[in-house]
Amino acid sequence: MTPVLADSTPFDVSAACSAAADAAVELGESLRSERSVFLHELANELERHREAIEGVAAIETSLSASRLSAEMTRTVKQARLFADVLDDGGYLEAAIDHATSTTPDTRLTRIPLGPVAVFGASNFPLAFGVPGGDTVSALAAGCPVVVKGHPGHPQTSRLAFEAIQRAATTSGMPPGTIALVTGIEAGRNLVLDPHIQAVGFTGSNAAGRILFDLASARPSPIPFYGELGSLNPVVVTAAAALARTSGIAAALASSISGSAGQLCTKPGLIFIPYGAGDALVAALAELLDAAPALTMLNDGIQQRFTQSIGAWTAAEAASVLVNGAQGGSAGPHLISVDIGRLTGPLLEEAFGPAAVIVRYETQEQVVAALQSVGGQLTTSLLFEDAEADRLGSIAQAMKGRSGRLVFNDIPTGVAVAWSMTHGGPYPATTNSAHTSVGSAAIKRWLRPVTYQNAPEAVLPPELREGSRGIPRRINGSLTTS
Repeated sequence: MTPVLADSTPFDVSAACSAAADAAVELGESLRSERSVFLHELANELERHREAIEGVAAIETSLSASRLSAEMTRTVKQARLFADVLDDGGYLEAAIDHATSTTPDTRLTRIPLGPVAVFGASNFPLAFGVPGGDTVSALAAGCPVVVKGHPGHPQTSRLAFEAIQRAATTSGMPPGTIALVTGIEAGRNLVLDPHIQAVGFTGSNAAGRILFDLASARPSPIPFYGELGSLNPVVVTAAAALARTSGIAAALASSISGSAGQLCTKPGLIFIPYGAGDALVAALAELLDAAPALTMLNDGIQQRFTQSIGAWTAAEAASVLVNGAQGGSAGPHLISVDIGRLTGPLLEEAFGPAAVIVRYETQEQVVAALQSVGGQLTTSLLFEDAEADRLGSIAQAMKGRSGRLVFNDIPTGVAVAWSMTHGGPYPATTNSAHTSVGSAAIKRWLRPVTYQNAPEAVLPPELREGSRGIPRRINGSLTTS
């Protein structure tokens, strides 16, 4: 057992936020190239201390060495991606409209909001933790960050924070660029501190909604970008169930049980047709029933998982197909229900190795169900190529409820890429206009500003007449020269 860090006092939180405010002007005025160097150095620091950080994380979270190594690689890649975003400059959406006989000279760019609070997640101590995507995208935007470390991996949080701090010092970033606070009350104080201008959060619906309400109730409300959970429906057509029974069963079983099911994109609702899907249901149940019990991230998550499974199994007309181990470990659970009985607790996420099989007869039933399940991070459709032209209504329902539409694949992998969306309508997130993964994540920490008839000397470099090398729209025409 690693030692727990002492909770931050109200004075500690206030001091960290005040230092971030002091750093905000200098960091916000720094060149994109300077912040790019900083992010590359941050990535280098994580690589230099990879073994130590991964070792402590393995002890604190019970995640496997291979899983943590892959997560560290992803975390490093995220930092370098946002360095590339800075070098590209397109995120500024720079636009210039020269004066005419009837209109003034106007120039648009995006500027950092100021100090940002980030809440580290329990299930990704690196990629969504202290050095994760929320932190590096905010730093890339020019916003100082105060991170609230997760109590499930305090020493991992501390080591990652120290790596960022070293990178900031080496790269010449101002003091106060990064800070770490700990404790439940510290989290509340962080959201309420008047210096904080936005919040990034990944965690439970209950905790996220409390903090979201606090952010909204401030005298000056601030954006709260919360990822609160998702059922991630998967629809399997009859043709796919018949043609790829074993392959689909294996992919779903791996996705449900991988990382003890503690992934925000784990399939929680799986729509499988009667008749053609019977063999698939049996194969999936057999694989999950043979899967070993798994240690969860912490006792609190284990207890909430047990409670969720209890509510599922007590639901009217629910049939228990697989009932895994309880107590100190979590075995896979699989529940089956007719699509007409998909209500109540079966529409609530069980964060762990469990899923609900929803049996259906018609495509129209699936469309109606997807339209009623609420916002999702992902929705997936497994089908055969010959069916593609008959799936428009399902694809439309998927688009209306999800941030990422997955076709003939399982949703648990989230690529760190320019084109990725990791978000969705409420309750998946508190703001469906944004993403927490991918290059567009930087936009959460920026706001548009227009300079009208401004002298050259006060313009940011990207809006000056001689600026080159980034995408700009000049008098309506897009150019990079």
